[in-house]
Amino acid sequence: MGSVVDKLQEALASNPGLTPAELARIARGEVGIVSDQQMLTLLQKVNNRVHGIGLLEGLIAPGVTDIVVNGPESIWVDRGNGMEKVDSVRFESDAEVRQLATRLMHAAGQRLDDAVPFAGGHIQRPDGQTIRLHAVLSPPAAPGTLLSLRMLRGATATLDRLGIPPGLVRVLRGLVRARRSILVVGGTGTGKTTMLSALLAEVPAHERIICIEDTAELHPPHPHVVSLTTRGANAEGRGAITMSDLLTQALRMRPDRIVVGEIRGKEVVDLLAALNTGHDGGAGTVHANSLDEVPARMEALAALGGLGREALHAQLAAAIDIIIHMVRTPGGRVIHQIGVLIARRGQPVRTRVLWENGTPQPGWEDLVCSL
Repeated sequence: MGSVVDKLQEALASNPGLTPAELARIARGEVGIVSDQQMLTLLQKVNNRVHGIGLLEGLIAPGVTDIVVNGPESIWVDRGNGMEKVDSVRFESDAEVRQLATRLMHAAGQRLDDAVPFAGGHIQRPDGQTIRLHAVLSPPAAPGTLLSLRMLRGATATLDRLGIPPGLVRVLRGLVRARRSILVVGGTGTGKTTMLSALLAEVPAHERIICIEDTAELHPPHPHVVSLTTRGANAEGRGAITMSDLLTQALRMRPDRIVVGEIRGKEVVDLLAALNTGHDGGAGTVHANSLDEVPARMEALAALGGLGREALHAQLAAAIDIIIHMVRTPGGRVIHQIGVLIARRGQPVRTRVLWENGTPQPGWEDLVCSL
């Protein structure tokens, strides 16, 4: 049946308007008489090859954040509680996994073949949902093709809808309206983007927010938000648009608030410079597994932009007013800590926890009274 599927796929490529009945006629011309069930299976295989995310389509559901394929019979999903193996879906061979990965990357405008064996990109589903893709062919992947999909759902939450205690909501709202620059940190899947979007919803309606992201995930319920997104280089290595490029442009766009969806490179240098030159009230997220990790993480990112350790620490405490640390628990994604950066002359900045797991720490009341 494999060669028949190939034939039908070729027919659809040359004439996308073919109906199922016409495809069935072509199939019977290739293999003769087959049962209705066999024909249905055949047409489903063709559909999986040319539409959507193929066999994985049935795994998309509310709450699913990630789908990964480690092999034809090793498919996993994350429904919000960690990875779970799926036994109801399997590919016939690694060649089928590779074909899906190649097709998805082509749809994302990326090349994936033996010469370029790994690639990443984004595709958009008909319902508007964006999926972030990554694939690695074999070699270097072993034993076969690896495919990862992340479901990107626009972050539209508000603080009141995140299950945050009312007293803490009032403080967070006050921080935003007092134009404190906020950094949201946490590990993968801890709700950093959701929290950032909820904070941005508290920005006064007359202010203009410019969001800079790799993919437009931030959609706060605010009347004046514009998005700038990066772009990768083409096959010739040209045409890339970086976070740093977009930060430069954002400064010329009359921003009231500059937001970087995820800081993960040398753009941290440009963001700190902006926050320290009159563009207060900005925000962003960064991957860090604890409050204490933040200074070292920022050091590593700043080094990519040529900013030395001493210069970074001189700018950091002045640029970032508040750090919110998110964690993922069995009960959901929650705020674990809220803290600040403390600077001492001639010494690296250090973090100070003001609120932890619902309990105010020394300095919290001073922060609340300052709002």
